[in-house]
This record gives sequence, structure tokens and C-alpha cells, in this order.
Amino acid sequence: MDRDISIKAGASPSDERNRPTLKTIAFMTGLGVTTVSRALKDAPEIGVETRKRVQLVARQIGYRPNRAGVRLRTGKTNVISLVLDTREQIGGFVSDMIYGISEQLAQTPYHLIVTPHSRNHDPMEPIRYLVETGSADGIIISQTQPDDPRVRYMIERQFPFATHGRTTANGEHPYHDFDNRAFARIAVRRLAERGRKRLALLAPPSSLTYQHHMRSGFMDGLEEIQGSEVPLTSVTNEHTIDEIRLATIELMNRRSRPDGIVSGAGGATFALVAGIEAAGLRLGQDIDIVSKQSFRLLPLFRPELHVVQEDVRLAGSELAKAVTGSIAKAPLNTLQSLVVPTEVISPRT
Repeated sequence: MDRDISIKAGASPSDERNRPTLKTIAFMTGLGVTTVSRALKDAPEIGVETRKRVQLVARQIGYRPNRAGVRLRTGKTNVISLVLDTREQIGGFVSDMIYGISEQLAQTPYHLIVTPHSRNHDPMEPIRYLVETGSADGIIISQTQPDDPRVRYMIERQFPFATHGRTTANGEHPYHDFDNRAFARIAVRRLAERGRKRLALLAPPSSLTYQHHMRSGFMDGLEEIQGSEVPLTSVTNEHTIDEIRLATIELMNRRSRPDGIVSGAGGATFALVAGIEAAGLRLGQDIDIVSKQSFRLLPLFRPELHVVQEDVRLAGSELAKAVTGSIAKAPLNTLQSLVVPTEVISPRT
């Protein structure tokens, strides 16, 4: 089992003995321990000014609830677990996701841990561990499949969760997603505006839900512009940079090479550009690329690139809202969000 990584560093035994407690806050504010406890929980029977004063003192002295004590009293851990594939690293995706979740959780009792897992192992393993041991109150997962066994398992056990990405066979559940169908469609339109009609798609693996969305939008776009597809099926945007570069060189050396590419991931676009240039072609003249990016490096790397921005920090924030809402049993329609991109950012002139 992969070990959880806590985002808020744990204290040493000596720190634990000296850590601020409810009694510390009570002494500093002149209030009773019960009043302090209720004020920290935003209890409505405690006056607004008293709550603000108590919470300010708690922040200033670095007060954190004792999670072991909370669990004994309430049965809750106040932990949210973000389960991430260890390969989700390119372009700061992980750090931005964590930032967005952590920022949203900062004003709540919840504490974020990251539970890494490898695709070489059963993806159900970390989910079963978290649910069966009660190590978290809620779980966030990504890389969803159309029929995702992790989602099915948590629904069956009525365990609070949220997904980065949708599913199609698991019924309704909390999620945040980026509309990859809309992304691919506007990407094709932009390429058509550049006079490009022979297009290739560098897509995610077919096992993932968002591949189906992206490919559907790509095909809709091709039909709309009366274009044709040049298949790029030997690699996905999750292959290594070198694998994508070599596949791109082969693609560019074909007699019927594409004059435009839609790229489903910013990290993979670096490899596309390397392959195009290794084949002796010029970006922006012989071929154009429209790429999705979750960071802002692509236009700095090659100004000729067209990009569509995906805000991963926003995704983290929305996922934190969804999973805490799931724990609180909020209405399902308030726990689902979808960002629909409408703009392709043009190359710098």
C-alpha cells in the first residue's frame, strides 16, 4: 500500500506536548473552553464578534484540532484524501491541483493528504484501504473511466467522494470536469481558420472518459469544417516525451501528413513540436497546433502555438467543495460543475 503524504506537516512528540489547545485559547480570550470550542465551529449561538476574536487568536497561535481526539469524539477524521497516479506530474498539474484543494479547505476543519498509487498496481487498492480503515472522511480521484470500479465501489458503500472527470455508467455523483468535447471542437475551428483541413488528434488513452469526449468533439469539428483525419494512433498524450517525439517524426514524414494537430495535453505538445522540427518542418507555417494547457509555458516555448487554458487550481477548489458537500449530504446538483472553454488564445505577434 502506498503511504499517504500529509500536506500539513505532522508535529514531533515534543511539539505535540507544547501545541496550543482549547484551554490556551480560552486563557488568552478570557472565555470558557466550551465557548471557544463552539466559536471555532461557527456555532450560531455564539456572537459574531466572539467567533471572529476566537478564530483570529486560533490562527495567530497556530491552533490545530487534535485529530485523534476529534475521531474519538465524533467518529470523523477531518481528512480528505486526494488519490493520484504517480505519473501525473507534467507541468505542475499536481501542485496546482493540491493548491486549489488546500486553499478551499483552509477555512474548514478538513486536512488534506495525498495518497499516491502506481498504475502497475490495482487502482482499487488505495480506495479499499481508505474506505475500509476509515482513514479519511472523503476521497477525491482523477483519471476516471466510463465505467469506473472505484466510483461504483464508493457509491455502493455510500462513502463521500468527488471525481475529477465524469463517468457514464455509474449514475450521478459529485464531480468537476473540463469540457473536452468543447475544447476539441473549438480547436478544430481555429485550425480551419488557419486554412488547415488535414488534422490529427493526440488524445488521451481510450480507457479514460475524457478521451471519448475529446474524440467526439474532434469528429464533430471535422464534419463541421468538412476536413479529414490523419490518424495518430500509435501514441497517446500519456506516452513518454521521447515516444511522442518519435511518433511525430514518423507522422510528419508521411506523404499524407497533417497540416494541423489538436493536442490534448500541454506536456505532450513539447514532444510534438520537437518531432515536427526534427522532421524539418516549421511550426506556424507548414503546420499549426492547438493545445490544451494547464500551465502557461507553451506560448513562451513556441510563440506560434495556439492554446486553450484549463484552470487546474479552479478544479482543485471545485473538487474540495464537492467532496465536503458530499460529506455534508448536500443536494447532488450543487456538487457537480463543468467548465466549458470558449476561447483559443492566439499566438503572440
